[in-house]
Amino acid sequence: MDGLSRLYGRLLAGLALAGCAVLFLMMVVICVDVLLRNVRLVPGMLGLPWANEVTEYALYLITLLTAPWLLRQGMHIRVDVLLRVMPARLAWACEWVVDLMAFACCAAIAWYGLKAVFSSQAIGGMVVKVIAIPEWWLLAPLPAAFLLLAIEILFRMHRLWQGERGPRADAVSAA
Repeated sequence: MDGLSRLYGRLLAGLALAGCAVLFLMMVVICVDVLLRNVRLVPGMLGLPWANEVTEYALYLITLLTAPWLLRQGMHIRVDVLLRVMPARLAWACEWVVDLMAFACCAAIAWYGLKAVFSSQAIGGMVVKVIAIPEWWLLAPLPAAFLLLAIEILFRMHRLWQGERGPRADAVSAA
């Protein structure tokens, strides 16, 4: 199980790196757009009309690409004030309850997101702004990301089972 967890961690690190690449490309698009709006390098070209739309989609994609990695690293938002003051075994039980709820939520979002992708593809839904693209292209990363989050929660639960009977040490408010 530990070897599988390490391989999965590498996958998530690769997706986070892809998120960094998307962020870099988004920065390039914004810089080029601003440059072309202010300096007439190309006659008749006043910026990139599609830049705002592409950066909106990029922000969404960056979030979905990096969320599972951030969860694995313990860099998510976590309110643990009560866990630090309650008995260790009770805090450990609370960790389990929260992990089970998080798994259920992520699995449900992945399932209903997948249904939305198939539904959008079946009806031929399009998003028409400056760029016209099939709606399912925008919806598809969501169920994939939440499936990855659900899998990571299972690995977290495994690590919780193997660790000390107390609250997790990652993502704490006071170290």
